[in-house]
Amino acid sequence: MSSASFPGESVERYGVTSRLDSDYYGVFADIPDADRAVWTRAKEYVDEVAPRMISAWDRAEYPLEAARRLGEYDLVVDGIDHPELTRISPLAAGLVNMEISRGDGSLGTILAVQGGLALRTLALFGSPEQQRRWLKPVAEVSVLASFALTEPDHGSDSVSLETSARRDADGWVLRGAKKWIGNGASGGITFVWARVDDEGAEDHGAVRCFLVEQEQPGYQGTVIEGKASLRGIHQAHIRLDDVRVPADAVLPGAKSFKDASVVLYSTRSGVAWSALGHATACYEAALSYSLQRVQFGKPLAKFQMVQERLTHMLEDLTAMQLYCRRLADLEQSGQLRPTQASLAKFHNTRAARRVAATARDLLGGNGILLENGVMQHMADIEAIHTYEGTESVQALLLGRDITGMSAFT
Repeated sequence: MSSASFPGESVERYGVTSRLDSDYYGVFADIPDADRAVWTRAKEYVDEVAPRMISAWDRAEYPLEAARRLGEYDLVVDGIDHPELTRISPLAAGLVNMEISRGDGSLGTILAVQGGLALRTLALFGSPEQQRRWLKPVAEVSVLASFALTEPDHGSDSVSLETSARRDADGWVLRGAKKWIGNGASGGITFVWARVDDEGAEDHGAVRCFLVEQEQPGYQGTVIEGKASLRGIHQAHIRLDDVRVPADAVLPGAKSFKDASVVLYSTRSGVAWSALGHATACYEAALSYSLQRVQFGKPLAKFQMVQERLTHMLEDLTAMQLYCRRLADLEQSGQLRPTQASLAKFHNTRAARRVAATARDLLGGNGILLENGVMQHMADIEAIHTYEGTESVQALLLGRDITGMSAFT
């Protein structure tokens, strides 16, 4: 925007957030029309709601209308195969994750929680009755849903979770604590993973999943404040103070921690795509800025050092795109192994951090302004780098796979 009437201020602000559709290798040039149509719908959604998210992120507000619009655009289904849900391919699901995260990281996490975690859990493990009541409302985001696995004391070692589920005459009694639970204080439903405490029962000690309506007495969901990342979605610290749920609250298909792992493995692909979206936004902002910003009498883009930095960013971005496209192809053919999803997550979140840091530096002081996007993406990448399995956990999973020896202690 021109500000020519003031000496020393020829440009009032820079336009760096426009979509450039960067794809140097044409990785997405040949995608099927059906997948491209879903991708276009995701772009339309982002164009509608992303501007609202800048102030929401700044104020640490959760704009529920933006979450609900996800459902109205039918973008929550995340490639889940269920007769009651719109079926989209793994590639289309990945492109949706990428595009929404390119627009805003909090929106990407809303998608990951509502669709990738909660809806997938219900679709895979829920009873016909549970699905009949809740599947459509969760997919439409008329009911917000959460996935409660992580505990204050158990993050990377979530297999050691201590939340207990005790049988009584009327059903189950849940007791314990969960943390970092997206939508966990939204007034909707929570899928709580807990360990069965029933001496003598066949499933004693097993990890099961329970559908809990958040208005149940004893359910206390408190929004976590003071976050420097993903500020446009509320995550909760949950305490379950002898929460009583009926016998049919347990999801019959979820019988062990391995079932929770199935959900987590699926969402790791989504995180790899999400990281690509963040990196795309940062690279495109840096490229646009370098073409607009004039220093020492010429655009930044004419400086050798700037061109080298842009090339390094493009190198990372193109590698991330290739990882994601191959990931989708493997999933489509039924050949994707969990550790392959881990490698994509491991690589892409690390690469996204590098791209974001370089972009922030290239924008100079303007890089810290929320209106230019880079700083917000940089902060949000820190969250996706950690959730769905930290860098260290992914490395140990991969190390075990390639050596045949476990280094987990």
